[in-house]
Amino acid sequence: MEKRLLLAIVLSFLILFLYQAFFAPKKPPTAVPQNTPVEINQELTQVPAKTLSDRKVPAEAVEAKEPEDFEPTIEQRESKVTIDTSKYHAVWSSKGAVLTSWRFREYKDPNGEDLEIVSSYSQKIGRYPFLLRTDDPEFDNTINNALFEASRNSLQLDNGKEGEVRFLFADDKGNKAEKIFKFRGGVYDFDITINLWKNGQKIEPNLIWGPTIGNPSPEAHKSRYGGATGITVYTAAKARHQNETKYDPEKSTYNFVSWAAYDDQYFTALFLTSPQKTSTVFLRETIDQVPYYFMAVNYANKAYIGPKSFDNLSKLGPNTKKLVRFGLFGFVAEILYTAIKAVHNVIPNWGFSIIILTIIIKILFFPLTYSSTKSMSKMQELQPKIKALKSKYKKAKKDIDQRRKMNEETMKLYKKHGVNPAGGCLPMLVQLPIFWGFFRLLIVAIEFRHAPFILWVTDLSVKDPYYVTPILMGLTQFISQKMTPTVGDATQKKMMLFMPVIMTIFFMNFQSGLVLYWLTNNVLQIGQQYIMNRFMHKKKRETDGKRKKK
Repeated sequence: MEKRLLLAIVLSFLILFLYQAFFAPKKPPTAVPQNTPVEINQELTQVPAKTLSDRKVPAEAVEAKEPEDFEPTIEQRESKVTIDTSKYHAVWSSKGAVLTSWRFREYKDPNGEDLEIVSSYSQKIGRYPFLLRTDDPEFDNTINNALFEASRNSLQLDNGKEGEVRFLFADDKGNKAEKIFKFRGGVYDFDITINLWKNGQKIEPNLIWGPTIGNPSPEAHKSRYGGATGITVYTAAKARHQNETKYDPEKSTYNFVSWAAYDDQYFTALFLTSPQKTSTVFLRETIDQVPYYFMAVNYANKAYIGPKSFDNLSKLGPNTKKLVRFGLFGFVAEILYTAIKAVHNVIPNWGFSIIILTIIIKILFFPLTYSSTKSMSKMQELQPKIKALKSKYKKAKKDIDQRRKMNEETMKLYKKHGVNPAGGCLPMLVQLPIFWGFFRLLIVAIEFRHAPFILWVTDLSVKDPYYVTPILMGLTQFISQKMTPTVGDATQKKMMLFMPVIMTIFFMNFQSGLVLYWLTNNVLQIGQQYIMNRFMHKKKRETDGKRKKK
C-alpha cells in the first residue's frame, strides 16, 4: 500500500513537471510589426464566418428611427483623458474613445514601476481595448478612427467619490456613437453605457478587449505555473476557460453569458453583462503572420479591470470568484485561503503565515499521524512472521488456493495484533488534497505575488533563485524518511530513501512558498517522529519487561 501511494505521489509531481515543460503558456510572440496605419477591421483568420461580420443584430437592439437631435462633432485633433484614483491611473484617447493605458498603483512590474495592464501590442498594431465591432467593417473603421468629443480632460477621484466621462461622435450621415463611463474612487470597477446608431438605426455593437492582457516577460512565464492567458466566461452556472495557446475557433463562441473576462494568472479585464442577451467570442487575428487574440462581448454594463483578488471578485457578480481557478481541490484551497488570511491579519508576513498555518495543520492531524506511525511500527514488528508465511506458501503467486490461504492467515495475524494494514497510508492520503490546495493557492492568489519572506526569498510565488530551500527540503525529507518506520524488503527501503532526491528535483522549480510549506512540514515531522519514536520504544521496553517477569 505504502509503495503504491508513494509511487502515486511521484507520478503526481511528474505530471506537474511535464505540464510546466510542455503545456505551460509559451512566451509572447517577438516578431511584432512596427506601428503602421492599419484598417481596424482586417479579415479575421480561423474564425467562423458568421462569428462577427455576419452576425445578425437582435431585433430588440434595432430602432427604425432617427437618434435624438444631435449635431455633427467637430473635433480636429486627438486628445487624452486621464482618470486618477487610489487604485489606478488610466488614459483614454478621444480617437475611437479607447483605453490606451491602465496602470495599477498597488502592483509593480519587474522594474518597480506601476504595472501596465494594456498590452504593448496595442500601440504596435493599432488595436486598443474598448474598440467597437459590428457586422459592417467599413462602419467600424469609421467609428473606431473617429475623433470623439470628451466631456472632460481629466478626472481625479478620492475614495468613495464618483465621476463620469462621456465620449461622443456624430456625423452628417446619421451615424452616432456614445461611450459613457462612470468611475468610483477606491475600486477597480466602473459602469459602461454604449449607444451606437448606424444610418439612424440603433444597433448593439461588440465591445473589444485585446490584444491579450498585460505585458508579461518571458522570464515571468518561465518562473510561474498556471499563468495561462485567455478568456473565461460564465454560462449556465459554469465557468469555462479557453487560453491563447490552445485556441480553438470551433469552440470560441459562447451564448447567454453572465460575465466574460480576459485574464492571466493574476489580473483580469472582466465585463458583467445581461445573460439573456449576451454572447462572447474569442478571436484570433493574424497580422504579418503573427497571431493576436481578442475578446468581443456585447451588452456589457460594468467592467472590472484589476487583480484577481478572491475577496474583490466575490462581491462583483454571480460566481465571479471562479476567475480565481483553485483547481481540483478548490474547496480545500478556499479553506486554506481563508485560514491564511486570518493568520496574516495577525502576522503581516506571508512566509511566516505559511509556517504558522502549517503548524496548525500539523497539530490538527497529529492524531492521524500518531495512529499511522503506531500502525507502521506494529507492521514492522510483524515482518518476520509475514516473511514466514510467504515462505510457507511459496507457490502463492501461481496457486490461487495457496494465495487465498496465505491472505487469510495474514489477515488473522493483523487482527490478532490489532494492526490496520492501510493505517500507515491514511495521513498521506489526507495530506495530498492539502498539498494540492496549497499548490493552487500559491499559484493563483494575488496576495503571494511579489510577497517577500526573508533574506533572499523576495517573491513567494516564484522559485527560490538560489535553490536553498529545495535542498533543505530534500535533506529534511531524507531525515524524516529515515526516522519513519517502514515495511518491505531491503530493495524497497532503498527505493524509499531515494524518494527525497526525486522530490528535491521536482521542487527546484516550484514556488518558494510551496517549498516553504513542505520544508516546514518536514521539520515538524522530524520533531514529531522523534517524540513518537521515543514514546513507542519506551512503551515497547515496558511491555517486554512485563513479558519477561511472566
